[in-house]
Amino acid sequence: MRVKMKANIKKNVTVHSLRHSFATHLLESGTDLRYIQELLRHKSSKTTEIYTHVSNKDIGEVKRPLDSLQIRGGGDA
Repeated sequence: MRVKMKANIKKNVTVHSLRHSFATHLLESGTDLRYIQELLRHKSSKTTEIYTHVSNKDIGEVKRPLDSLQIRGGGDA
């Protein structure tokens, strides 16, 4: 745990938390969930989804279909 001390990490670090962080960073950098599933050797994508958390930053960048429509106001429909 020298690396933990050197990085000044106060939280408890386990292999599970490292896998969790690995999957999350891959997802946030744009890696397809299927590839992450392969890397983690999960049989089910549902298992992989447990490891992956999407940050609020990325949620805010999602383009919704209605966002691309230019709807003009005024006038009767």
